[in-house]
Amino acid sequence: MFPGGTGGSRLPLYILAGVIVLWLLSGIYRVQPGEQGVVLTFGAWNGQTTEPGLNYHWPTPIQSVQTPRVEQINSTDVGFRTMADSRGPKRDVPEESLMLTGDQNIIDVDFAVQWKIKNAGEYLFNIREPQQTVKVAAEAAMREVIGHTGIQPALTEARGTIEANTRTLLQNILDAYGAGIEIRQVQLLEVHPPQPVIDAFNDVQRALQDRDRAQNEAEAYRNDIIPRARGEAVKMVQDANAYRERVINEAQGRGQHFTSVYNEYKNSKDVTTKRMYYDTMEAILKDAKKYIVTGSGGTAPYLPLPLPSANHPAPEPAKKP
Repeated sequence: MFPGGTGGSRLPLYILAGVIVLWLLSGIYRVQPGEQGVVLTFGAWNGQTTEPGLNYHWPTPIQSVQTPRVEQINSTDVGFRTMADSRGPKRDVPEESLMLTGDQNIIDVDFAVQWKIKNAGEYLFNIREPQQTVKVAAEAAMREVIGHTGIQPALTEARGTIEANTRTLLQNILDAYGAGIEIRQVQLLEVHPPQPVIDAFNDVQRALQDRDRAQNEAEAYRNDIIPRARGEAVKMVQDANAYRERVINEAQGRGQHFTSVYNEYKNSKDVTTKRMYYDTMEAILKDAKKYIVTGSGGTAPYLPLPLPSANHPAPEPAKKP
C-alpha cells in the first residue's frame, strides 16, 4: 500500500474496482408513491416501466430513469382562461367557446377537463405538449357532440349527456394517439347564447315559456272537461238503457197478464167476467165517497169498518133490560 511495499502494484486495480462498484450502485433508484418509473436505454424507451419502491437499472450512460407523477389530477380549461389569482375574473376565449349546435344556432360553451397519466412511457414519448394536445382534442370532441345537439337541450336537460359523450369521444381520440392519458371528468361550467344576442334569446325563451304555459292550461282544461262529458254521456246511455228495459219489461208483463186473463176468459166466461167487473168496480170505488140508501128513502154515509179478526173481535150485542 506504500511506495516500495509489496502491494504497490495492485493499488490501481483496487481503485478501479471501487469505482466500478460505485458506478454499479448508482443504478439503484427509488420510485415514490404516486409515480411511475420509465427506464430509458441509451435515451430510448423500450416499454420498460417500474412501480413505486426500490428498483435498479444499468447506470449512466447505459440506462436512465424518469419518474413522472401518474396520480396527480391535471385540469385543462377550454373556452376561458383563469387569471393568475384564481379568485379573479375569467377571460373568455371566443375562438374556443363559440360552437354551432345541431339546429344551426351558436352557443357559448366553457368547460374543464380533468385528466391524469395512465401510461407514463406513452405520455412522455408518444405526444408532444400534453396540455395543448388535451385542449385541442377536448375542443374537437365537444364541437362534435354539440353539433349533434339542439340548443334548447344543450341549455337545459342534456348537459349530463353532453359531458358523458364528450368524455367518451375524447378518451377514444387520446387512445388513438397513444397518449397514455386517462380522462377522469368533463365538466360544463357555463353554457349560454353569445353575449350580443342573449337579450333577444331571453325574449324568445320567455315567449316559449308563455306558449308552454298556455298549452299546459289548455291540456288541463281538456283533461277536465272531456272525462266529465264522457261520464255524462255514459250516464245518459245507461239511463236510456234502463228506461228501455223497464218499459219492455212492463209491456211484456202486461202482455202476459192479458194473455193469462184471456185464457181464463175462454175457459170460464161468466166467472171471469164477474171477477173483472168486481176488480174494476173495486178500483173505481175504492177512493170514492159512498152512501147507503135505506128503504124509507133516506141516506146515510157509508163508514168502512175493519172486519172482525182475532186481534179485533166483533162487539157483543147490547143486552135487553
